Amino acid sequence: MTETERIRVWESHGPEETFSIGERLGREAVAGRVYTLVGDLGTGKTVFTQGVAAGLGITGPVNSPTFTIMQVYEEGRLPFYHFDVYRIGDAQEMEEIGYEEYFYGEGVCLIEWADLIPELLPQSHVQITIEKDLEKGFDYRKIEMKEVKRP
Repeated sequence: MTETERIRVWESHGPEETFSIGERLGREAVAGRVYTLVGDLGTGKTVFTQGVAAGLGITGPVNSPTFTIMQVYEEGRLPFYHFDVYRIGDAQEMEEIGYEEYFYGEGVCLIEWADLIPELLPQSHVQITIEKDLEKGFDYRKIEMKEVKRP
């Protein structure tokens, strides 16, 4: 059984707003926090992540590590561990890259496509879901953040 508590909901009407919401989260992020990021292809997960990185003070390029699985950025106020697990076949692959060191480390961890590895996620993490609603416009996104605590 999972307990979730709704923390925040934002509405974005374009990539700039999605970036800005991520940037705000990056400024507020604390060491040891794990964020999971869920959303269909093209919802803005990478733009949101780039905003988080900017909020942490990372000035270099931040791209989705789809083929490398993980990217580490250490130039900001906290280390930033960015995972994209879209291509992960099983938990063994995550163990091979030493995911626990990052999930339970001293930096900020953001995991795209985290719904593909629920058994590996920490008992306590923040789930961020990005959804489109074409009735509200092509660039509209609903960004919902929840605290997840599993027993």
